[in-house]
Amino acid sequence: MAETGTARLQELAEGAFGGRRRLPGPLALDGDGWQADAWPLDGRWRPGDRCDVVLGAFDGVHGGHRALLAAARARASALGVPLVAMTFDPDPSAVVGRPQESLLPCEDRRRWLAAAPVDGIVSFRFTPELADLDHRSFLVGPVAGVAAPVEVHVGEGFRLGRGGAGTVERLQEDGAALGYRVVAEPLAVVGGAPVSATRVRSLLDEGDVLQASALLGRPPVVRGTVVHGRGEGAGLGFPTANIEVTPGSACPRSGVYAGIVRVGRDAWPAAVNAGKPPTFTDEEERGFLEAMLLGFSGDLYGRDVEVALLEPLRASRPFTSVEGLQRAVEGNIEQVRSLLGDRPVRLREDGAASPAVC
Repeated sequence: MAETGTARLQELAEGAFGGRRRLPGPLALDGDGWQADAWPLDGRWRPGDRCDVVLGAFDGVHGGHRALLAAARARASALGVPLVAMTFDPDPSAVVGRPQESLLPCEDRRRWLAAAPVDGIVSFRFTPELADLDHRSFLVGPVAGVAAPVEVHVGEGFRLGRGGAGTVERLQEDGAALGYRVVAEPLAVVGGAPVSATRVRSLLDEGDVLQASALLGRPPVVRGTVVHGRGEGAGLGFPTANIEVTPGSACPRSGVYAGIVRVGRDAWPAAVNAGKPPTFTDEEERGFLEAMLLGFSGDLYGRDVEVALLEPLRASRPFTSVEGLQRAVEGNIEQVRSLLGDRPVRLREDGAASPAVC
């Protein structure tokens, strides 16, 4: 049973953490009112070269994004040109409109994009000045300043430029005037609805991490820092890592989940409580996780960690006795042990995983 659990942990850890690619240092680019960082990958593209472009914010790099990337890759291959992903940092919602909770920090978006079939990545620094450019000026300025597009690929419903005025139809008119095609790729559909970052955030808010995983193509992951807690877990005999989630991250609703906690290169099976335990407080606090790492002993205070959320174990609820809470926690730990085993796996530099030596 332990070997089966460890094999499952290895597979899930690879999916959650191992598909990203380490990036080299970027090339700094700038023009009239814009700045960007560029990552040429594998020597097939350099800034200024002819290429196909795929453009988007890519929050989550979810199944819909991967379908868009695959369609753009097929066209670029047919045309015999490299494919370049163009994105933004910070997310545009942080500068215009209402900030959206992030499924992935921008750094991780680029690392997942680098693992996709692209030959280069360009990340424009999304400033108020960039946001104020109209759609035509964005294509003529920043896009033309870093590449010579043969085609530009976007998802249906994509908008660009000041006030979102650059609809697909207007971008296609712009592209025709500039000598290239703007291609609107159909949105991927799962369960009768398009796959989108908004939909994934809504599922996390409902605590449906299984369906969120189905749309992402991997378990949702939350980053945070281990901080000192109130000590209730240790007092009950269950030492926990109290994790303060990175501000602005999308988090699941309160509840207990089976998960994986990545500490450095080691991925540990864990029972994860989202929110403050209602037995000890009436406060509803998002952005806070408590994780019990099976088999772990040591000091994690101050460490940055990542938490993959696999499936819900139970809803959060107050217990009338400490004994009742202890029994529930013991049951959750046994569920995780049955699912994932009780020892970690180690993530190698190439993204694969193997059993860790403890």
